[in-house]
Amino acid sequence: MTIRFLIDECLSPELVQRAVQAGYPESSCVRDRGLTGTKDWKLIEHVVAGDWTLVTHNAIDFRGGGPDRLAGEHAKQPIHAGLVCLGSVHPLDLLRQHALFQMALNQVAELEDLVNTALEVFENEDGSVDMLIYDIPDPT
Repeated sequence: MTIRFLIDECLSPELVQRAVQAGYPESSCVRDRGLTGTKDWKLIEHVVAGDWTLVTHNAIDFRGGGPDRLAGEHAKQPIHAGLVCLGSVHPLDLLRQHALFQMALNQVAELEDLVNTALEVFENEDGSVDMLIYDIPDPT
């Protein structure tokens, strides 16, 4: 499966170029697909139909409260191409978005695919970064 990242409108469209440079040439962003302002429940239809791996900062709406409290739009889907959530206790400025997304890209390169998988990259107060990978929806 070829991964195609779709960058949500809450993140910079510049991340598309970073994905392309990392070897994901079919990546795009919500803005460039004419989906700006689309409600999450409607956006997930486009994401699933297009086999997009959504990259967002809006994690709760798409994965719920995390691996122990799955909910949200991705958890409702029987199959999807994956979810990447970028977060920080600090403001998610452009430099921070690029750094966290690069960490996500490095991790994705080590995985076979992201089908029904969430990858969270979160920067803590001290600058350390936690990465979580879990199934969504939970297969159990």
